Amino acid sequence: MAASFASTHCFLPLYQSRLAPTHHLQNNTTSSSTTIPLHLNRNSNSKPLSFSSSHAGRNGFNAVVESESKKDRLSSFAQTAAVRNLMGSVTNTQALRIAVVVARFNEIITKRLLEGALSTFNHYSVLEDNIDVVWVPGSFEIGVAAERLGKSQKYHAILCIGAVIRGDTSHYDVVVNSAASGVLSAGLNSGVPCIFGVLTCDNMDQALNRAGGKSGNKGSETALTAIEMASLFEHHLK
Repeated sequence: MAASFASTHCFLPLYQSRLAPTHHLQNNTTSSSTTIPLHLNRNSNSKPLSFSSSHAGRNGFNAVVESESKKDRLSSFAQTAAVRNLMGSVTNTQALRIAVVVARFNEIITKRLLEGALSTFNHYSVLEDNIDVVWVPGSFEIGVAAERLGKSQKYHAILCIGAVIRGDTSHYDVVVNSAASGVLSAGLNSGVPCIFGVLTCDNMDQALNRAGGKSGNKGSETALTAIEMASLFEHHLK
């Protein structure tokens, strides 16, 4: 089946083109050709020269079929019975026990984050009796408390809530880095998912916006992460 493509105007002189006026490559198999008429000058009265090329249809068809077959195999790979996708559930939550470590420093923020977290736990049917809230002085102390709770083997996940707001000194960087590494170490050392729910903001407005303001409530978002990770570890990664 031939396909034709027409250009607008080609202003190159003929001697600059490497294409012969008519060019055909054929073999014993079925072939297809492409014809490209070109105008070689601005004179609209000039007749276009026709260039054509052809390729072996059978080999080309086989290549297309093989390519499409490979795509089909790749797309169906994730659907094969040999592949297992392990994910945490947010529906089977009644048996999950969760601890929440909350920093008192910047309490106007952390209380709102805690409220968002408890609301999410309730919405996803985590039993109130299975939730323990532990208060620590500040975000720096969250890590050590989370690790102790994780090693107790009483909880399926530990949610860590705090708020650090930048000041005039480098104290902000020290606390933020220590809080992040502390929560990470708590999870790695205890084997229990420890979720980082510590806000690190440049000012109070940013913190308020993320504690129930126009940017949502990060306490609620991290609570959902805690549920999913707790379910994943309890049901699939024991």
